[in-house]
Amino acid sequence: MDSLRSKENLNQFESIFGKTNQLPRLFQAPARINIIGEHVDYLGGTVLPAAIDFFVQVLLRPNDSQNYRLHSVSYQETVELKKPFSPNSKSPWVDYIAGVIFEIEKKGHIVPGFDLLVDGNIPQGSGLSSSAAFEVATGYAIKETFEFPITREEIALIGQKAENNFVGTKCGIMDQFIIAVGKKDDCISLNTETLKYSYHHFDLGNYEFYLINSNVKHSLKDSAYNKRRSECESALVKIKAKYPNFTQLYDVKLSDSEIDQCHLTKEEIKRTKHVTSERERTKVVIESLESGNFRDVGSALFQTHWSLSKEFEVSCPEIDFIVDSLQSLGVTGARMIGGGFGGCVLVLDTKNHFSKIEEVLKKSYQQKFNVAIDFYKFQISDGVKEVLV
Repeated sequence: MDSLRSKENLNQFESIFGKTNQLPRLFQAPARINIIGEHVDYLGGTVLPAAIDFFVQVLLRPNDSQNYRLHSVSYQETVELKKPFSPNSKSPWVDYIAGVIFEIEKKGHIVPGFDLLVDGNIPQGSGLSSSAAFEVATGYAIKETFEFPITREEIALIGQKAENNFVGTKCGIMDQFIIAVGKKDDCISLNTETLKYSYHHFDLGNYEFYLINSNVKHSLKDSAYNKRRSECESALVKIKAKYPNFTQLYDVKLSDSEIDQCHLTKEEIKRTKHVTSERERTKVVIESLESGNFRDVGSALFQTHWSLSKEFEVSCPEIDFIVDSLQSLGVTGARMIGGGFGGCVLVLDTKNHFSKIEEVLKKSYQQKFNVAIDFYKFQISDGVKEVLV
């Protein structure tokens, strides 16, 4: 986000909360993409995310009280938050802050009252993790302002717990983790069971990643997300009853006949098939990115998309149309990203192909769905940080 917008937000902060001798501090957390490893981060899987240069910004200043005065630029709304916290159905964006404070205090810290203004340019409902960026930006701002000895990795876990326990979405750790530890021009491979991770620097050369926003968001996303998670958990329980050595669904290596003996439902079989095949695709992508074999990367992206659509059933007609059209137009690779049922498609292609794709797809998508799509170019960026106002 540009410095002019940051200055405007500072002026708005002071007009809402008043001027004092102490300036608020500005913290910025990025959006994220995930190159491969979708819907496995809550199943002990390996994921390959990167932070990108769309942001949530938080201005925070202690206010010498026990209460929290909060303002959202997007909603043009000011809310006062008091303990004990309870979910705010009228202003649900407040729950992310309440959840983060609650989880920090569970670690033994007392969070004094503060004034906070939040703004951002991450498209809502795009699958780029605006909620995780909000949680991490808030957690990091509190840690830095009040000098709590909390690591970046712990900030990620605090954000995830806030979303799981207070907001009510049973998300995995990937989004918060990459937003907390991201590094410019690098992605990370993260083992979501052990939380061990390593940075991977790669040169795309004549290729580029970009995003296409379907501009649709189907309301069943959160409920279906939680349902898919419970289906995976019940599949693992049944598999472990016969094969107790498996601790995560992601690690299951069984033949179709062995799976049949576990008495899984039709849905549980499909979910298991996606998760275990994604394990193999992730290995291919990591190796191929490092060796510069972008054709194999692209092929794995397409395979992941159709697995998410047919086996995990978290796509939608609009997203499938975009990916199918891209395949027909000869792009290198593409897949849906995020929780599903709308949002964005991640595309890998040669740089000189973009203008043709944009022109053809904008027209065909508008004709079919009467909705415009947006194309986003992006850079891989640093994780959460403080920014000078």
